[in-house]
Amino acid sequence: MSLNHIRPWRNIYRRKSRQIHVGNVAIGGDAPISVQTMTNTDTTDVHATVAQVQAATEAGADIVRVSTPDQDSTHALKQIVAESPVPIVADIHFHYKRAIEAAEAGAACLRINPGNIGDEARVKEVIKAAKDHGCSIRIGVNAGSLEKHLLEKYGEPCPDAMVESGLDHIKILQDNDFHEFKISVKASDVFLAAAAYQGIAEATDAPIHLGITEAGGLVSGTIKSAIGLGNLLWMGIGDTIRVSLSADPIEEVKVGYEILKSLGLRHRGVNIISCPSCARQGFDVIKTVAELEKRLEHIKTPMSLSIIGCVVNGPGEALMTDVGFTGGGAGSGMVYLAGKQSHKMTNDQMIEHIVELVEKKASEIQRQSASDIDFPCPERA
Repeated sequence: MSLNHIRPWRNIYRRKSRQIHVGNVAIGGDAPISVQTMTNTDTTDVHATVAQVQAATEAGADIVRVSTPDQDSTHALKQIVAESPVPIVADIHFHYKRAIEAAEAGAACLRINPGNIGDEARVKEVIKAAKDHGCSIRIGVNAGSLEKHLLEKYGEPCPDAMVESGLDHIKILQDNDFHEFKISVKASDVFLAAAAYQGIAEATDAPIHLGITEAGGLVSGTIKSAIGLGNLLWMGIGDTIRVSLSADPIEEVKVGYEILKSLGLRHRGVNIISCPSCARQGFDVIKTVAELEKRLEHIKTPMSLSIIGCVVNGPGEALMTDVGFTGGGAGSGMVYLAGKQSHKMTNDQMIEHIVELVEKKASEIQRQSASDIDFPCPERA
């Protein structure tokens, strides 16, 4: 019995969208919400760009976008695509020929901006290239670069203008019998982005790429993205996400997963539940959690760990986690396994011990998962 079955107030009913593919990654329909990021290296530096793509993939990125502002970049893209472990999206602005070159280079998806890609004739050429080379397309509407005629019509960037821009571009693709597309309507203003996304979600069944554009630095951008994307995801809107931060792309992936994990929409790695610490703490909670986050980054298996400074909430939180540690007195605390008291452990040995327990539990979960696949129960066969 699933947790959502016994606690229906935790259910999120995702908007029904049709499914497309970005390379081998399904987007929309019943596919998991994918996490994306974007490289910030010079694309012509193939070694640096591939290294960043691989690092993002290791952090959990399902798709990585690469900027292709010039012909040298699209030339480098071919090698980047060949060495990438995940599908590559080519980011196109202003020069429609870069989209054609990116398709020829093997990009899995072309991101084009209606506000600066050019007239319908140019878009048709991009569509033909996408068809010829098996690319999908993302229509990337941005409040900061809306078409001139829409700004004149509405007076300023607004949800209606952004939705109209997206629908106009959808019509061009559909009129040319192209349907492998997703759409985004991004803005740096949370209210504007949320309203635009709600509007486009009601107007089309296309898969939706979520993002709060130019969200800011690591802290402020994380908060803004969590509010904006979190509320939209809670409403069931969104099939793939990118958190835009002025920070290392790895941080974008981490934040994206944390947003999805907090809503129960994706599960990856160790979910650490910890207290903010206070004078009651039996050990240095903040230092301990920071160390455990680093030591457990390699764990991909979904599992939970509670690190609580004292017995006020510690035992209760431990009841709901795979592994737990609650601070006590005299330099030691209580270890919990599967929600039950197991044994005491001294604070000075606690980190090493918890890492060992988490790694052991992750291995057990992996073995069980493999067993379920190899020897399925009759009802699963």
